[in-house]
Parts: sequence; structure tokens; C-alpha cells
Amino acid sequence: MYINFWYPAILGKDLDDKPVKVRMLSHEFVVFRDSQGQARCLANVCSHRGGSLAGGKLKGDCIECPYHGWQFDGEGQCQRIPSLGAKARIPARTQVDAYPVMEKYGIVFAFLGDLPEGERPPLLEIPEFEAEGWRPSWMVYDVNYNYERSMENGLDPAHNEFVHPTHGFSGEDSEYKVNDLRWVGDGRWGPGFFNKFKSPGSKDKDFAKMKKASDSREAGTGTIGANQIWTYIRFGEGKNMHQYMYECPIDEDKTRIFLVNLRSTFLDPEMDEKVNQMNWTIAEQDITVLSDLEPMLTPPTNTKEFMVPADEPILRFREKLREWDALGWRLDTDKIYASKGQAFAIPSPARRQSRGWVLDPAPTIPAEVAAATRSAVGE
Repeated sequence: MYINFWYPAILGKDLDDKPVKVRMLSHEFVVFRDSQGQARCLANVCSHRGGSLAGGKLKGDCIECPYHGWQFDGEGQCQRIPSLGAKARIPARTQVDAYPVMEKYGIVFAFLGDLPEGERPPLLEIPEFEAEGWRPSWMVYDVNYNYERSMENGLDPAHNEFVHPTHGFSGEDSEYKVNDLRWVGDGRWGPGFFNKFKSPGSKDKDFAKMKKASDSREAGTGTIGANQIWTYIRFGEGKNMHQYMYECPIDEDKTRIFLVNLRSTFLDPEMDEKVNQMNWTIAEQDITVLSDLEPMLTPPTNTKEFMVPADEPILRFREKLREWDALGWRLDTDKIYASKGQAFAIPSPARRQSRGWVLDPAPTIPAEVAAATRSAVGE
């Protein structure tokens, strides 16, 4: 899991007049709206005695801790300590981490890291979100496996033939192969490609007839950062499905997926439920396979999996992860999980501006340690 990326916290429609506790990157956060309706995200641990801010009340622009009534504004600054009296001076060290928030495409995103604004990786854009002739729908669901495995599955052009009956012939086509990949984008924040494939053109039970009726389709997919992936499926002229998945690691073994589906066909709002059911059917097919992968975490070296040319997108994604390892962005989950008597906070941009924080920043794996690990396993 990595700091310094945009993560989906909650659907905007689900954030109303009450604070919500959200677990991301193995840490707890409180998300709430201030008096102007602006979404805010803070580390959930009160700097006083560790109270859960999400269990408190909203007081104007502040969230009030339920334990002793300390109040924190959307910037993480403590504005009131009741036990000190009404006009008491508030020590600066009482601050808690506050994270940049962007509400877009119906989702509240939080930037979980300490990079200044000009250095932050981009959010995956949805160019057709408000375009005429397109309709969005949303799905949010949890899966019990690591988000890297989920991302790699989306980049895997070879699994469709065997996992998704609507995308291929379930391995019955003796002439099946993965066609050449057409690479797109500059690859700065992740790989992107398109490839052509054949899928059933009818539901005829006779395989020969079904194959004869098959049509050639094109699909593309790519990633932005560690946790955002797009998939475009082109069924025919004017019939497109563009999917944008924003994945949020809850813990190493659990992921919350926010899917924004854009379609240029079946535009009637009454079709939303049917389209979501279709997408859920496909998602369940992936979930069934991915839930039984061993190991659950991506192996530390590519030599522990026998890779073939169709796996090139996955290998390119892993190369990007290694780049972010080298920047010291990977969380050291072993230390986090082992620290039973200490709470950490994902470092926020304010930590580059001030010192004297109550909670230590969540430990990350130093770049030199990551490099030594890769060298030790022969990568």
C-alpha cells in the first residue's frame, strides 16, 4: 500500500450531516461536511486521549471528539479544549492530520500523503462524465483480497477467455490466443493498451455456430497511479462501455472498489439497475477466482510466477510500483500491524510545514531497504 495517491473515501451522496469513519491504508479517518457543505477528511485519532473523532458531533465547521469535547476544524487545527476554559490558548501541537479533498464524479477523494499540490499524482479523469450521449452509474463493493491483485487482474487480457463467458468462449476455442497489444499513453503513471478479441455473437448452444456468429471487438485498459484503472469496451458503432475503477485498500487483505460506469447505449435511466447487475455478474466472476489466489500478496519477485508475453501490462505496472518504492512511498505494514501500543497517522502535507505532532507518521519502507530487498530476491 502506498501513500501519496488519491483514494476514494465515500460516495458524495452518502455523506450528509453526520461524520463517517472510513478505513483506508490500514488507518482510520473521519470524513464530514463543514457548514458550507465542503467535504473534509481528518485522521480519526484525537490528539488528546485517542478518541474516535468519527463518533463525535459536528459543531459548525468542526468535529467534536466524543471523549472530552475537543473540537477540530477541517484543517486539523484544534479550536476548543473545554477543560481549559472558554478563552484558553490552544497549543499548536494539538493539531491532527488533515488531507486534501476533491469531490468529483460523485465520489469524495482524499489525497493520503504529504506531497505539496504541484507534485501530486493526477486523479484518473472521466472525460465523458457530463458529455451528451453518455450516462453514468455507480457501484461500490468490498473484496477480500489485496488491491494489487485486483489491479493486475484488470490489466490481464488473457483471463477474459476463461473467467468471463460473455467475453470469450470459456477455453473451447482451440485457435484462441491473445492478439498483439497496442500501447497508448506516455506510461508516466502506468501502462495503457488496447487489443482486439472475439466474443460470442449469439447464445447458441452449438459452439461451432456460436463461434461463426462471433464478432471482433476491441477493449482497452490502463492505470493511473497505484490504484486507479480504466477499461473501455467497444461493442460496435456507438455502443461503448467505459469503466473507471478507483480502488481503496482498506487493509492488505481487503479492498473497497468504486466503479463509475459510463455507457453510450441503453441511456434510459431505468436501465441503470440492469447495467449494474450485468457489471456485478462480471465482478463476481473475478472475485471467485481472485479470492483463492496464492499468495494473496503480489510476490516480491517476478521469478516466483512464470510470466508470458500476454502478462506485459502486469509487468509494466509492477515496474511503476518499484519506482514508487524507490521514492519511499510504500507503507511498512509489518511495523504498522506489530505496533499494538501505538497509533500512527498517514502524514499530511502540513507535516512539511510544521513540527511537533502527537502521532508519529505511519512508517514507510525506506528506498534503500526496498532496493536491497529486490536485489536479495534476484530482481
